[in-house]
Amino acid sequence: MTSFALSRRLFLGTGAAALVAPPLAAVAQDLPPDRVVGVAVPPGQIDAAVAELDRIVADVMARSGIPGVAVAVVHEGRTVLASGYGLRRVGAAELVTPDTVFQLASLSKPVGATVVAHQVGEGVVSWDSRMRDLLPWFALSDPDRSLKLTIGDLYSHRSGLPDHAGDDLEDLGFDRQTILERLRLLPLAPFRISYAYTNYGLTAAGEAVAQASGTDWASLSEEVLYRPLGMASTSSRFADFMAAENRAIPHARTADGFAPLFQRQPDPQSPAGGVSSSVNDMAVWMKMVLANGAHDGTQVLTPGALLPAISPQAFSSQPQSPDARAGFYGFGFNVGVEPSGRVRLSHSGAFLLGAGTCFSLIPSLDLGIMVLSNAAPVGAVESIAAAFTDLAQFGHETRDWYAGFSPRFEGFYTLRGHTEGASAPAAAAPPPAAETCIGVYAHPYFGMIEIVEKNDALILAAGPKPMLFPLQPWDGAMMVFDFVNENAPVGSRSSLIFGDFAGGRAGSLEIELFGETGPSRFLRV
Repeated sequence: MTSFALSRRLFLGTGAAALVAPPLAAVAQDLPPDRVVGVAVPPGQIDAAVAELDRIVADVMARSGIPGVAVAVVHEGRTVLASGYGLRRVGAAELVTPDTVFQLASLSKPVGATVVAHQVGEGVVSWDSRMRDLLPWFALSDPDRSLKLTIGDLYSHRSGLPDHAGDDLEDLGFDRQTILERLRLLPLAPFRISYAYTNYGLTAAGEAVAQASGTDWASLSEEVLYRPLGMASTSSRFADFMAAENRAIPHARTADGFAPLFQRQPDPQSPAGGVSSSVNDMAVWMKMVLANGAHDGTQVLTPGALLPAISPQAFSSQPQSPDARAGFYGFGFNVGVEPSGRVRLSHSGAFLLGAGTCFSLIPSLDLGIMVLSNAAPVGAVESIAAAFTDLAQFGHETRDWYAGFSPRFEGFYTLRGHTEGASAPAAAAPPPAAETCIGVYAHPYFGMIEIVEKNDALILAAGPKPMLFPLQPWDGAMMVFDFVNENAPVGSRSSLIFGDFAGGRAGSLEIELFGETGPSRFLRV
């Protein structure tokens, strides 16, 4: 799972403080109409907002319980704040610093978009380059769409692929190549007029750009972006994150708070979720984006190649009422409008296994904030960023942002599986004999699985490096197993139903929680 495109417009409304527009004389009169904003920022207001960050972070950390946070603020080409708060790991003494390396999760998308923008500026590819020309083996279920599909279509999530397509294969341990090849088996929504957030659609585009550049994605990112910007703590390789001495340990949410239970390995979707970095490094990246691609007097990105990435390309959030602001997605960036009338570029990132990140850039103020945490997403990082940008633009917080954001993250912790929390029926039928169930079963998308017997119990073995799921009897041909991964919180439980018995053995089985949209039926090989 990775990433959450959250819009502040969801939380403005009842309870927000009344905002009074400044007189016209306070608003710049020499700007074209499309750059005029509604609220002026007086001198010193942004500095005052920066001074409030220690208080804001302490409050949100206390209320959310997240163990560690790092924050950086950039303004007018300078890093004006870079601080660490809390612990790298619960129960250990190491503190978070501005150089602590975090997994960025879906913040990898805008970072990767600037890698692509560099190659667009160099003429290696364009945002309109066809995938068929760059990555001929990649296809969708519609041949005509496969011919037309571009890098930009995938970087703006308008290809028609289902929401989070391919993530379920990654959960089972499949590699990038296999996942991308199997996307062609999935149904499609309308082309270029629908929006669905897909890590592996975007990853396919990144892979195409890397191959057109004659290298792999991680090496390309290092060569054209991280090294020129001096981002020595940044990488698109999981091994580099694990090798970092000053590394934030991921913490999953449990009933007793946050705990270091898992370690997410996101290399298969590196362009979409595999970057690791520090706030000191990400401050450099924010300054470069705000400077229209320039860094230390050098034009790292061509402005004309960067602008499409940070411009609306697709509706990510349709208005639900006449007075609601729309949300847009560029190429790897969320693009929206603040209540002040100022454009905001942003993105959130999250691993349910233990990462929550976000940034917000306000180009008209040459201002940006980056917030990284080592905890599963609960709205904490978004609340810190929103409180700060409120103070910077209005001089006060328009509402309690953590109270607004945190409930909207609760859906991610809904336990999956229709039997979770329940007990087997008191009058349950006995399970089928083990010899009628063992064997190999196949699914076109999920591949081969095997039911084996060990110590008088049945076990489901799934994935290329088989993950083992002990089966528990439930009711007759229906059995259950615990199922925990990036998309299924601790406590989730899947059913598995054997069926089509003939000749003394099962001919099929149906697994509840492998697919994102419904049960998946496997046939005996």
